[in-house]
Amino acid sequence: MTGTEWTITATVLAGLFGLLIGSFLNVCIYRWPRDLSVVRPRSCCPSCLAGLLEKAGIPLYSEDAEFEEAIDAGEFARFAPAARIAWYDNIPVLSYLLLRGRCRRCGAAIGWRYPLVEALTGVLFAWFVWHLGPTLAALKFCVFAALMVGLVFSDLETLLLPDEMTIGGFFLGLVFAVLAPRTGLFSGILGLMGMATGLRAGSLVEALIGGLLPAGTIWFGGWLFEKIRGKEGLGFGDVKMLAAVGAFLGIQGALMTVILGSVAGAVIGWIYIKVKGEDAGSYQLPFGTFLGAAALYSALAGNGLLNWYARGV
Repeated sequence: MTGTEWTITATVLAGLFGLLIGSFLNVCIYRWPRDLSVVRPRSCCPSCLAGLLEKAGIPLYSEDAEFEEAIDAGEFARFAPAARIAWYDNIPVLSYLLLRGRCRRCGAAIGWRYPLVEALTGVLFAWFVWHLGPTLAALKFCVFAALMVGLVFSDLETLLLPDEMTIGGFFLGLVFAVLAPRTGLFSGILGLMGMATGLRAGSLVEALIGGLLPAGTIWFGGWLFEKIRGKEGLGFGDVKMLAAVGAFLGIQGALMTVILGSVAGAVIGWIYIKVKGEDAGSYQLPFGTFLGAAALYSALAGNGLLNWYARGV
């Protein structure tokens, strides 16, 4: 097998694996904000589950839960198996098309988020492997892409950013800084100052500073806004999300993410508020969604992967 054939094969396999990861991300997006296990029970139809709970006289929503659509974990584990989705109805993208976007059992519409998350994750996985090859660097950015896709749609749907993806993403970024090291702004500065560090140590320093400095800065800005205006201006989930972005992309990638995400959030948010007639003073903007999209762009642009002819970092 030639080098080109091997790259094509690896890219196709990465895309298929990305579809599977996207399917799992859909489970995480639905369950983690509701404090439900993503392992058991297996995937189930939310509409079928709602019907079973209604017949049993159990309220679907918990009034005292922070998240208005929280489901009691015990009742979920009890009734979800009866609403289980068959394996042949759970094939990424394909099952959605064959079922024409509706549940086979109850006929309820399947949200557009499901095939979109699967397809987007598959495309991103294939894209990174095509440009970086079957390497640790490609694996690093595939993991990063999965985290960002999950956070983008979780915030868009629930206005929550699960710690499993934000805090977990920060520590994964530190791990990949050692496994797939790269030079950055601060590692270069340390070298100029005569503080020689190995590639892996310098990469870890870059990931730590890239994660903590921008996150700490916007946290302070949000804290200051709250003290001055008397209302929350930035959720702590956004801070933790930016820490994960910086751990993967370094200080430059994190700053690019903040700038692009802020501009996009301000422009698109203003347009949406005007079109929908929302109250600008009380409307909660899913800032994490804009941060995640900007982070994905930063990962692509920062590695030259937006150039169709680029073949490496």
